[in-house]
Amino acid sequence: MTVETEILRELIAPVRYVVFDFDGPICRLFAGHSAEQVAKDLVAWLEGQGLHGLLTDEERVHPDPMVVLYAINRRRPRSDLVAELEERFTQLELKAVASAMPTAYADPLIRTWSALGSRLAVATNNSPRTVADYLAGRGLTGCFSRHIYGRTSDLHLLKPDPHCLNRALGALGATPSAALMIGDTPTDLVAAERAGVPFLGYARDEDKGRQLRDAGARVVVRSLETVLKVLRSRT
Repeated sequence: MTVETEILRELIAPVRYVVFDFDGPICRLFAGHSAEQVAKDLVAWLEGQGLHGLLTDEERVHPDPMVVLYAINRRRPRSDLVAELEERFTQLELKAVASAMPTAYADPLIRTWSALGSRLAVATNNSPRTVADYLAGRGLTGCFSRHIYGRTSDLHLLKPDPHCLNRALGALGATPSAALMIGDTPTDLVAAERAGVPFLGYARDEDKGRQLRDAGARVVVRSLETVLKVLRSRT
């Protein structure tokens, strides 16, 4: 047994509640529907409304649609414009579900953890409607029940704010020390730290892994197969 495997075993041994981030640990939502194109679609819609000037030159060409949302939220907080832009983003996410790529070993990991009696939830910056559609398509809805907590038009509550994670913990009746957050970004790590929840980093490539380790993640895996093997070894 490697040192890394033993550390992972110690991390997940006390876990009774597992909270997954969605885009990354469960699937790649925009695997077949470019996130960059979604960002362009949101920018084009703003331009069509005569609101081009609300974005900087850098924001107009940024490949991450969340950058567009955050920018508008900073300049028009809690406005109808933010709510409408968030809804447009949700519709584009829902369209992307059909071509989303499941993360390797995520489905069996979810089913195994659920079968072992752990209670599962999702805390995400994606729309909960998007998550619900994806899980239904994979036959995973029952593993999570109703415990999906995600983006609303109150964008200031997105991770790294622990709001969604705390909602999940409260609904599950979970003590933070008995829970585990699985995420793939530094913002997931910060949310977990603020909520007092142990964190497991998932990195599909070395760059993602470096970002998580630089942010302070103690345990990072390149494949969920490693987690699944440790979990199955407990049965």
